[in-house]
Order: sequence, then structure tokens, then C-alpha cells
Amino acid sequence: MLRIKEAIVVEGRYDKNTLSQVVDTLILETGGFHIFKDPEQMALLRRAAQRRGLIVLTDSDGAGFVIRNRIRGAVPQSQVKHAYIPDVYGKERRKRQRGKEGKLGVEGMTPAVLEQVLRRAGATILNEAPGQDAKTAPALTKADLFSAGLTGRPDSAARRLALLKQLELPEHMSANALLNVLNGCYSRQEARELLGLL
Repeated sequence: MLRIKEAIVVEGRYDKNTLSQVVDTLILETGGFHIFKDPEQMALLRRAAQRRGLIVLTDSDGAGFVIRNRIRGAVPQSQVKHAYIPDVYGKERRKRQRGKEGKLGVEGMTPAVLEQVLRRAGATILNEAPGQDAKTAPALTKADLFSAGLTGRPDSAARRLALLKQLELPEHMSANALLNVLNGCYSRQEARELLGLL
């Protein structure tokens, strides 16, 4: 079981139950779209983010991105990390039918996948030596995405989608979110190799 410094916010109780089998940390729920109507819940997320940092781990469907963006707009970005589960099509065991987009949510992910996405998001894992990935090189910019053909061209959306699938990231990710993942999870050299800029 991973001991993580940051609190993690998920959509619902089934996500929380699944995640609690993988990590030892504070896990908060948005109650789905209830987060939009509950200022006290948002205040709790802000407080947790301020005191220990916050990792947002929502489903990879459209609804998950709406909730993620609400949190992104309400909590200072310096206090938030974003973990993205891959697009996996299927149905959770407890449900009678697939969701609207046919994708598994956080509750349908294996423990190995959840650990991988949390590590990729840069979760602070306690009792583990910090990585030796000192980032002295400048971060990638939108100009790098443009040079790689991932923005500003007629086929950019298709090229970005292909890269998202290669990296096992959700198809709903924007170019800005992709840039954040590339800068947060890979060295500049690795990211440039992924973009084919070498």
C-alpha cells in the first residue's frame, strides 16, 4: 500500500473504496456534480490542497473532465496535481450496463494502473527516496506542441489523439493538459522524443 502525502479527490464512494485498497491517504469525494452545489465541499478541497496538496483523480469521460475543470478553476494550481486514468472500454461489475461513453471509471481500474497514474502525476510517496530526475532544462511550451504538429494544423486533433492513446491518457485531454503531463511526468529529453522533436 502506498502512503501518499497529498489528499486525493475522486467522484464517488465506489471510486473511494477502490482507491483505499491501493493508497493510505485522505480520500475525498465530490459526490459527482454535487460539487457544483456544495460550497462547503469545495472549501474542504481548498483546505486540503493548502495543507497537504491535492491530487484530482476523476473518470476519463466527459463528466469527469467537467468535475476536474471545476476543481481546477477553484483551487490554486500550485497546490493541485492531476492524475489521469487511461481510456478503457467496458463495464464495472456492479453496474447493469456501460456508462454513457462506455468507459471504465476509477472504480474499474486495477490497483497497478491506479498506482501507475498516481506516480505519473507526481504523487509524493512517503518513505520512498525521491527520484533523481532533477529538471534543469526548460519546460516544453505550446511552441513545442506546434512544432510537433499537435496544435495549429488541420490534422492536429488526430495527431494529439494518437499520442494520448500511446501514452494511455484520456481522449478528452486538452493540449494544455497534455503539456502539463509532458512537463510533469517526463524529462525534457523524454518529452521531446515522444513528440518526435529530436
